[in-house]
Amino acid sequence: MKLDPAIRDQVLATVPSLRAFAISLCGNIDRADDLVQETLLRALAHIDSFEPGTNMPAWLFTILRNLFRSEYRKRRREVEDAEGRYAETLKSHPEQTGRVEFEEFRAALAKLPADQREALILVGASGFSYDDAAAICGCAVGTIKSRVNRAAPVWPISLPSTVSTISAPTAPLAPCSPAAVGTDRPAKRQIKFS
Repeated sequence: MKLDPAIRDQVLATVPSLRAFAISLCGNIDRADDLVQETLLRALAHIDSFEPGTNMPAWLFTILRNLFRSEYRKRRREVEDAEGRYAETLKSHPEQTGRVEFEEFRAALAKLPADQREALILVGASGFSYDDAAAICGCAVGTIKSRVNRAAPVWPISLPSTVSTISAPTAPLAPCSPAAVGTDRPAKRQIKFS
């Protein structure tokens, strides 16, 4: 793209004024120079939108002012953290551990006998009461309680965080209180979900 010499001369003649304006906005010479440079790059990239015969300095000053305001709004959302203290508080857990934990969950679940696995999933993961799980399995409530309690000590990892689906485990299975078995309390297994 070849730039018209008359337009080039107008742009170059405006640079000192742009720099002075940028310094007054930023208060920092280095940032002002960067702002002027970015203004000139944008102006040259969009020179076809400039209408010849109109006010070139006004067009460049508008670009500079809009860039400054955009950067100002962007910087307002940023946190000054030169020493990295704030960044140290931000943590993002790696995604691959969820997959590993899920595979461990599936392997541990597969090691349980079918009756214990079924009872544990119904009571622990799906949230059914012992009565409902017994009705689903077609056995006595005490049998379901026994199966869940036999599976719990063998269970090496935790139950999933969601009740409706089996996903990556997040919280350990809470042991069933022996005092709760055979009492008038609701026959629900106590499970801690995080």
